[in-house]
Amino acid sequence: MPHVIDQAVHARLIATAPRSRRVPARLRYDSGDPFAVRVIFPPVASLDGIEVVWTFARDLLAAGLREPSGRGDVHIWPCGPEYTMLEFHTADGLAMVRFQARDLRGFLMRSYGVVPLGREGRHLDVEGDLAALLREA
Repeated sequence: MPHVIDQAVHARLIATAPRSRRVPARLRYDSGDPFAVRVIFPPVASLDGIEVVWTFARDLLAAGLREPSGRGDVHIWPCGPEYTMLEFHTADGLAMVRFQARDLRGFLMRSYGVVPLGREGRHLDVEGDLAALLREA
């Protein structure tokens, strides 16, 4: 049975206009998808007024806490000892969001308590996923 970690955090959306602002967010880890983490922004935090979910590799979060990391849509890097920046790219532009590094580290450590680093493959349901794909075909 999958185990889910859902942690509320506050972040700061970095913007030039009108100005940077504090936004609520949630960090989510689900052992049913052991390689991924999610950052969820509620409707009040988005320009479109809809919930925004970003999914990316747990390894990327771990690397980004130590050094600039990421290619493609998500980039993560340390911003001094207290903060970590997450940069999200879309076809319409980008968003830069600053998190407390301790919140991200604590979340990551909790996720390792559910699925230890290097043991992610043991939590995949390859046969179940394949059966579901074949049913849909």
